Amino acid sequence: MFKRVLIANRGEIALRIQRACRELEIEPVVVYSAADAEAIHVQLAEEAYCIGPARAADSYLNMDAILTVAKAAHCDAIHPGYGFLSENDQFADACAEAGIAFIGPSGDVIRAMGNKAAARRLMQQAGVPVVPGSDGAVATAEEAKALADSIGYPVLIKASAGGGGRGMRRVFEPDQLIPLFEEARSESVACFGSGEMYLEKLILNPKHIEFQIMADKMGHVIQLGERDCSIQRRNQKMLEESPSRALTPELREKMGAAAVAAAKAAHYENAGTIEFVLDPDGNFYFIEMNTRIQVEHPVTEFVTGMDLVREQIRIAAGLPLSHTQEEITLRGHAIECRVNAEDPAHNFQPCPGKINFLHLPGGCGVRVDTGLYSGYTLPPYYDSLMAKLVVWAPTRLEAIRRMRRVLEELVVDGPANNADLLHQILYHPDFVRGTCTTAFLDENLDTLLKWSSAGDEEAKA
Repeated sequence: MFKRVLIANRGEIALRIQRACRELEIEPVVVYSAADAEAIHVQLAEEAYCIGPARAADSYLNMDAILTVAKAAHCDAIHPGYGFLSENDQFADACAEAGIAFIGPSGDVIRAMGNKAAARRLMQQAGVPVVPGSDGAVATAEEAKALADSIGYPVLIKASAGGGGRGMRRVFEPDQLIPLFEEARSESVACFGSGEMYLEKLILNPKHIEFQIMADKMGHVIQLGERDCSIQRRNQKMLEESPSRALTPELREKMGAAAVAAAKAAHYENAGTIEFVLDPDGNFYFIEMNTRIQVEHPVTEFVTGMDLVREQIRIAAGLPLSHTQEEITLRGHAIECRVNAEDPAHNFQPCPGKINFLHLPGGCGVRVDTGLYSGYTLPPYYDSLMAKLVVWAPTRLEAIRRMRRVLEELVVDGPANNADLLHQILYHPDFVRGTCTTAFLDENLDTLLKWSSAGDEEAKA
């Protein structure tokens, strides 16, 4: 087992990894930017090093600085968390060259699965259903238009190196395709340094279902059930739950088997997520693989009882999976809400600032992953995530009621946030029925904001 692990991240995920390391009797080493000197992951660390100024490119994305600290601090592994360098194939390669274990898949696997066109071809070879579209990258907007005309509209233009909704455009009419293709490609070049694009049929109003997989160095692969991530804004998830009400036991088994086949085809190691869209007729299609731990991993931990970060570390150390597929059973229901420092009433504008007072909810079946504390100032340089509120209950309805109570207990005196909007979502009939698709927020945002505003006025009366 490792003796010292450097945590190449910040905030709640850095704290989450610290906890797992301590429980494994591994010494965690923390890095931070100048803007994060007062962050909780730094305050609770026994050993912490500043690696640069606030800008992520000069700190959390500074591979040389991180590896220099790892070597100087005699770390034998690096955990990248999510975001930043977690899916950077060059960083995984650099760790290997330095003789430091990267807690995640190899650079070769990250490259293969990070290129969406290449991943699509690999899935086709493995017999995993994929959305109809281009077999590889499309070189020009004219080529994309010819393909779109043949498979029919609507279509989705996607950056091969993309993620988080960037480099992606929906096209509903032929005359929109060329300008939107160029727009998406320009965004991809700016965000990812790559203008490689591909095209696929747009599945309207699907559910977004992802399967958590774990794979060790011995070739064993298991799936830990699904997460329903259909409630999104701008392709960013807001609320996740497990299991999904949309899946029958037979469909769950079929999708889980496809997820395992996908991981095996990629020769995958460590934690990963196979993402599918599920259409109204029950057909599912592979869309991408995330080669890292996910923000929403706690819902899977709740329903399986398995510590995914601990398992990541064990796998990277060369140990076998701690569970077989037959031992994985989904128990009860879990829901996660992402509380972000943003203003839903003003186009989700980011709202960094000082936390004057913070009260976090608790009670049976409640987990809060956060880097916040009273008096902390949320910096404007990074993701707007403030806290992940996660609940578990024996049934879905009980979990919904528990999450409503948890959001009512949360008190954040400071930056505007989306907690009220999340609370209203939990009362919407479509959510209660479990029928929400990825179109839910676009179709209901105005109504939800009116409900939230009415509730505020009632509270003031």
